[in-house]
Amino acid sequence: MKIKPLADRVLIEPKPAEEKTASGLFIPDTAKEKPLEGTVIAVGPGTKEVDMEVKKGDIVLYGKYAGTEVNAEGKNYIIMRQSDILAII
Repeated sequence: MKIKPLADRVLIEPKPAEEKTASGLFIPDTAKEKPLEGTVIAVGPGTKEVDMEVKKGDIVLYGKYAGTEVNAEGKNYIIMRQSDILAII
């Protein structure tokens, strides 16, 4: 991985959007919701004020508009501050 987060930032790989509903209906691309769950790929070192609580491999929930989308090595990632993460699953 060439992306290394700085300070209190975290690199997350979002969970893929659902392809079909529980009843088996396929969801078109225009109706898919942005996933709010992902896996932590890399974690910054933190700062003097902020200790890093998340670690690589954690599955986390984050806000709908949190972070910045990044495309690297053909995959989509989101980079955000640790404070934008709502919970660790």
